[in-house]
Amino acid sequence: MRRPLAALLLSATLVATAGCSRNRDIPVELAPSRTTAIGVNSYLWRAAIDTLSFAPLITADSNGGVIVTDWYANPNSPGERVKLTVSILDQDLRADALRVAASRQVSQNGSWVDAPVAAATVQKLEDIILTRARDIRRAAVGG
Repeated sequence: MRRPLAALLLSATLVATAGCSRNRDIPVELAPSRTTAIGVNSYLWRAAIDTLSFAPLITADSNGGVIVTDWYANPNSPGERVKLTVSILDQDLRADALRVAASRQVSQNGSWVDAPVAAATVQKLEDIILTRARDIRRAAVGG
């Protein structure tokens, strides 16, 4: 994984885990994993919005379960940018109800050129969102 993309993931991890330390006394009972107020699982939706808060959003459709960011360039690495799409595919809080796709470009001779994204990058973002969704679900019961 390239260093600027690693910095992006670190930023997303810090945002996603910022509130975790206050959940030390979590009750053993859990809130329902299926929610129907919106078209998709609300815990996954909120976690995805929180995790992607560092980037400007183009689309956030809670009924369709699709979040698309605009291109984001880390200020520490202006020669590289990423665009993310998160799809929430189900009303249940399950790992297979979430799909993240990433596009990456690098600046070459004044124009943006597509570049590969490491599979581990996408997996890490999915893990961050799923962990955040589970934390939100636990907090829903604990107050």
